[in-house]
Amino acid sequence: MSKIAFLFPGQGSQFPGMGKALSENFPAAKRVFEEADDALGFAISKLCFEGPEDQLKLTENTQPALVTVSIAALAVLREKGFEADFVAGHSLGEYSALVAAGSLKFADAVRIVKNRGRYMQEAVPPGVGAMAALLRLPEGKLDGILSEAAQGQVVSAANMNSPEQVVIAGHADAVKRAAELAKAAGAKRAVLLPVSAPFHCALMKPAQERLKADLDAAEFTDLAIPLVNNFEARVVTTGAEARQGLYEQVPNPVRWLESVRCLAAIGVTRCYEIGAGAVLTGLLKAIEPGVQGSKFGEPADLEKL
Repeated sequence: MSKIAFLFPGQGSQFPGMGKALSENFPAAKRVFEEADDALGFAISKLCFEGPEDQLKLTENTQPALVTVSIAALAVLREKGFEADFVAGHSLGEYSALVAAGSLKFADAVRIVKNRGRYMQEAVPPGVGAMAALLRLPEGKLDGILSEAAQGQVVSAANMNSPEQVVIAGHADAVKRAAELAKAAGAKRAVLLPVSAPFHCALMKPAQERLKADLDAAEFTDLAIPLVNNFEARVVTTGAEARQGLYEQVPNPVRWLESVRCLAAIGVTRCYEIGAGAVLTGLLKAIEPGVQGSKFGEPADLEKL
């Protein structure tokens, strides 16, 4: 029997104006934005709806903003009778997925990710770290490139996004060396990303340790809907596994390619990307073309669903 998965986007999907039409058109979405404002003690809703972009792009604002938009969109979908057999989220999106699964309270999630964003930002001084996307790097070349580029510094795979896209992170010089080596090895493109910190690499260890206290203080109940997690790309169902996965994902790569393949292997034939943008819907086509993908982040999307 065919199954449905809800997918939740991570950092990079944000844009000023996100969630505004949902809030204006659906009372269920408006209530979520109000709850986020109360939980955080400031108007994250205003930042989502109006920007300014430079404030929205600050990691400690981006993270709670994206979770709020995802859960607002989820509230609308559920009101319309949509439900899922599995959930998954890309990096930050795993928090939204766990709220959807009933494991983590929404108010706790937005507070934790605001701190998570700050810890990540403060883990590495500006300019010290970098990230780059390598597109269509020939198979089997990555490990050798990273090894050669390191020269005593950190550079590693951060996001295994699709068969054609891997994102690397680490010290800025090492990432630049790796990007040049990737181009020489036949990558179609190697693009430095406009990010404020090198996420999902060993340089995030200080952020991981600071986050532990927040995760330990929050209640994680067993999941009402199973999650395919980032850290191991496997199905988890207990609150303890959910908490541990959020801890482990900080300095480790997001195994999105394997996560989507895991969903397909357990019978998922349709995925709904819930929240801002359509990044995951695009990746889905590259990973599992046989799995149908749709997005929901705007009122107009509802008619297509």
